[in-house]
Amino acid sequence: MTQVNDCFLFDRRAWLKGAGLSLALPLMDSLASTVSTFKPPVRMAFMYMPHGVIMDQFWPKNQESFLKSPPPIIKSLEPVMEHCLMMKGISGVPTSPFNGAPHALELSTWLTARLPDPSSRGRINIAISADQIMANYIGAHTLLPSLELATMPQTWKENQEGLHEGYYNHCSYRSPTQPVPAEIDPRNVLNRLFGKIGEEGKVSQTNPLDRQMLDRVLGGARNLRKTLAKTDQQKLDEYLDSVRSVERRIAAIESRQQEAALENAGIHPSRRHATDSAPIEVKIPEGDKRSEYMKVMCDLIVLAFQTDTTRVSTYVGSRPNGASYPELGFTNQHHSQTHYGNDQEKIRKVAAINKFNVDQYAYMVKKMHGLKEGEGTLLDNCIMMWGSGLEDGNKHRRDNLPFILAGKGGGALKPGRFLTGVKGNQGDLLTTLLSCVGVPLDRPIGIANKQIAQIKA
Repeated sequence: MTQVNDCFLFDRRAWLKGAGLSLALPLMDSLASTVSTFKPPVRMAFMYMPHGVIMDQFWPKNQESFLKSPPPIIKSLEPVMEHCLMMKGISGVPTSPFNGAPHALELSTWLTARLPDPSSRGRINIAISADQIMANYIGAHTLLPSLELATMPQTWKENQEGLHEGYYNHCSYRSPTQPVPAEIDPRNVLNRLFGKIGEEGKVSQTNPLDRQMLDRVLGGARNLRKTLAKTDQQKLDEYLDSVRSVERRIAAIESRQQEAALENAGIHPSRRHATDSAPIEVKIPEGDKRSEYMKVMCDLIVLAFQTDTTRVSTYVGSRPNGASYPELGFTNQHHSQTHYGNDQEKIRKVAAINKFNVDQYAYMVKKMHGLKEGEGTLLDNCIMMWGSGLEDGNKHRRDNLPFILAGKGGGALKPGRFLTGVKGNQGDLLTTLLSCVGVPLDRPIGIANKQIAQIKA
């Protein structure tokens, strides 16, 4: 039995093995019950906040306080803390030779776990990001391969260490040289989710390639990669990406053709249970209150996941060097307050900004926990990651990055825990999370050298 596009489909190859025939079996009534078996898809979202956190107000003291009396910044997660996972000990990418560009690196390395190419600082050349790796693998099964959101235009102009300004504005990269633009207008997002599909959105019916041929190509390429120099490995990696993209689009077409055949035969494989919660209503805010603006973006992610419009989303809550929060009672920009030294008033303001951003994440997590899906909740079938690319903004440290995970990832993660002494880097974490959602990797993400086994179920 193989799982394709959320329905368990009969593996004809297993039954025809050794027969020397290339025949498709007719639809048989005895298999109808297995075709309609429903397993919700696993989704993953990444939510970003710049400039790190006030650490003594963010990290729990121990496992007991994590669940029962969380520190101020993460207090809003208390009702769903048993569905959250925190780990202390994840390091960022070492910054050398870009020690003077902390804010370009905090965002651009967050999902790539790799430094920009130092030999081409004036143009973007970094790595495909984790969200786009996942989108390449599963994106053909949904209307939108991925959904990228932001609260501010991606137009900040700064060139510390001679780095391209795009590094200050993007964390999603379709390829090493292609940043993915994010949508900042919630109405445009709503139109993308439920507007008309143009000609470019239609799936063309192509002749499926021989899967054994694809397997041989991929297997041979993996073996070849081990013998190549790094420059040639990058070329081969890009080739592998294109081959995998073809493979997954073929799988999507085959799956859709299979579903159409079942519909014609009077069998209706359902993507939803009758007990699943109805799609939420999203109302576009009319004011300029930042919390309302951020909440509607969170609602759009929930709706996109609930309707299986996409299974991958990235939300940059604010980019470095920009946001202010007047509804918190002050108009200072976030970045200006992060170099606080011993100034207690600045520390208070940064902590308030930290809490504000976690509150929006908590809003989304709690909403997902309240929506039924399959045998559990929407949150059970997701991994929602919140974090920052700096440990703290005062000294630009990256030794102990703040991360919060929520959801079970369909049973792959074990939440309700605060793990200390975790040994790993952000590449290790991203590699582990993609493994949890079933994305196979033929190479590690960025600086990764292992998976973080402690976070798995």
